[in-house]
Amino acid sequence: MTNIEERPGAASKELERIASDAVPIYDENGAIEPDFLSDVTAAIEAGDKALVHTFAGRLHEADLGLLLVSLEPELRPKLVEMMGAEFDFAALTEMDDHIREEILAELPNETVAEGVRELESDDAVSILEDLEPEDQAEILEALPAADRVQLQRSLDYPEYSAGRLMQTTFVTAPPFWTAGQAIDVMRATGEEQLPESFFEIFIVDPAHRLLGNIFLDTLLRAKSPAKLEDIMNVERRRVTVTDQRDEVARLFQRYNLVSVPVVDEAERLVGVITIDDIVDVIQEEADAEVKALGGVSEQEELSDPVWWTTKRRFLWLFVNLITAFIASSVLGFFEGSLQKMVALAVLAPIVASQGGNAATQTMTVAVRALATRELSRANAARVILREVFVGALNGAAFGVITGAVASLWFGLAGLGAVIALAMLTNLIAGALGGILIPQLLNRFHIDPAVSSGAFVTTVTDVVGYGSFLGIATLWFGLG
Repeated sequence: MTNIEERPGAASKELERIASDAVPIYDENGAIEPDFLSDVTAAIEAGDKALVHTFAGRLHEADLGLLLVSLEPELRPKLVEMMGAEFDFAALTEMDDHIREEILAELPNETVAEGVRELESDDAVSILEDLEPEDQAEILEALPAADRVQLQRSLDYPEYSAGRLMQTTFVTAPPFWTAGQAIDVMRATGEEQLPESFFEIFIVDPAHRLLGNIFLDTLLRAKSPAKLEDIMNVERRRVTVTDQRDEVARLFQRYNLVSVPVVDEAERLVGVITIDDIVDVIQEEADAEVKALGGVSEQEELSDPVWWTTKRRFLWLFVNLITAFIASSVLGFFEGSLQKMVALAVLAPIVASQGGNAATQTMTVAVRALATRELSRANAARVILREVFVGALNGAAFGVITGAVASLWFGLAGLGAVIALAMLTNLIAGALGGILIPQLLNRFHIDPAVSSGAFVTTVTDVVGYGSFLGIATLWFGLG
């Protein structure tokens, strides 16, 4: 880490030397290099704009976003302001919503408007949608009329729809053009009027209805006199502006797409979604599922305030507390048996715990299969039967292992038989609970990833304690 003296001149010279030596951005683990972060921090605190430009101006938008996240909160808007027009606002799309909102709240609307003006429409929408309505309106008003209309139209679509995800800059051509004409027009078109990157041109009629597409490799291979209508693909897959983005992501995944056109209700072409946007969606969906399985809100991030996080987690913990009381109440029915044979109190949690672990495995697979549409009514019976067989086989195997250990531990052969039967029973119950409960919740339009865990573990706790203590009571005559 660099030691920066309080004298601005000395600080600036030292930092210029380090910047010129190209300090690595990342350490060996892929995290921001502490020395680099320290030097950028020192440059911001010293108010040295030139040096901030030297450090941050060379960064890709994703790297710049990570740098902003790594800085202290009060330094983030300062970095944006010090970089001025050189700051790429696309970096704000590479961070948690909470951090982005904090940065935008500290920036003047004029600054945000200037930054948004240079972005692709999909990135601009992702920034504008987090703003307060009055700020959003003021920024839109500062944009050119054509940009303002396009962005406002995208913002009017539902939050998680294809209309919010699409970019509105794309290349179109009429069907009567030749391949040579299309290429010449694109060459003559100003760079600012073309998308930053694109893979295809879309063929539209005079009403702007989508007729088909031509991928650039096909266009370049075609003879110059070839009519576009003769070489276009009329079977192009498309989505509508109201389609949910997770459905769009599934379409990309299933058919290995790199882009897809977006049409409105009248089949008019209004936008295009590219693979870079879908990768982000898939990542967000995966993150949401992992969080949901742990009872954490999909909106929760490490940067969220303590009080907000506490409130979000409280409900799930409260539900788990209630289900724990339900499971513990089973022990009350066998209080007499537990007093007569202490070994039962020692071994009962093993049965419940093993069943819970097995059920969680089944539940995780079931929730993921429901999310990817691999599990449906058509194959539900076969999948349920498969999981029951898996539970029975594992139950039998662990029943033998646990029974042998219990018999040797307490010197009672009968105790081994009891825990083996209970283990078999509970692992079958866990398999059934793990596969049936997510399907039942999904049938009632309740997110199985969020709600399944508490119910499934309650089933295995109740069945585990109940079966073990019930069989033991009958076997040893403890009633």
